[in-house]
Amino acid sequence: MGFFALFLNTVLLRPYVFIFVAAFLFASIQLLGWSRTWRFWLISWTTAFVCEFSSTRTGIPFGWYHYNGSTVGQELYISNIPFMATISFSYLLYASYCLTHCVLLPVEHSSAPTQPSVMPLRFDLAVRTGWPALMLTAVLFALVDVVIDPVALRGDRWFLGKIYDYLDPGIHFGVPLTNYLGWFAVGVISLAIYFPIDRRLPPLQPHTNGSTTHRLLLGVGIYYAVLVFIISVTFWIGEWHLGISGLLMYLPLTVWVFLRLTGFSRSLYKSAVAE
Repeated sequence: MGFFALFLNTVLLRPYVFIFVAAFLFASIQLLGWSRTWRFWLISWTTAFVCEFSSTRTGIPFGWYHYNGSTVGQELYISNIPFMATISFSYLLYASYCLTHCVLLPVEHSSAPTQPSVMPLRFDLAVRTGWPALMLTAVLFALVDVVIDPVALRGDRWFLGKIYDYLDPGIHFGVPLTNYLGWFAVGVISLAIYFPIDRRLPPLQPHTNGSTTHRLLLGVGIYYAVLVFIISVTFWIGEWHLGISGLLMYLPLTVWVFLRLTGFSRSLYKSAVAE
């Protein structure tokens, strides 16, 4: 099968992956522009591929695992790695990046008399490329895989298919903890390369009417869409403990982000200070 035919077959076999890719490109261009978006994608994809290539041969950084080749001829592979596996890293890292900035970016103080529907955040360069943003994004990036990987490992029970195995099943629903450390490493390496480039590129034009928050929420929507998709599959295949643990793990973060973006946390703080 020719390359283009195989790529088309990959899209047809994994349409949900490419829907997320399209959503990532749209959301990222809205927030970062095209020049930053393609660099973000290329850096994160290359880092992910190198780490997967290494780990399937040396166990570094994800631990020892292998793709069994069960879908060879049905979807595109690069060497021994399914193409869809590596492109997932890019949109998940971008979604984690957006969620991080909903937590860290400063609120844009406005003289407008009306209360905005969401708090307007300022896309501050120093904050968005600082070490706190890098580390928190990498943590959220690894955290989402805590929900994804145990379900992907059970791909024979849903439409993903059984495409890989760990040589030594781990303690977290069969996934070794080294896998999550590997995801954290991919996030750190990718952003450590991307952030200096972001600082050197021409400054972004300020988003108007407080639209930074709305553009970030497009990326946050990808993050939670992936979670909803995976947790739905988790319950569908009968893994109730895994599904409930995923819901509980994200509950505090979700509540905090909601309170911050709606301004409710600021209202509580002001009330406490006034008293």
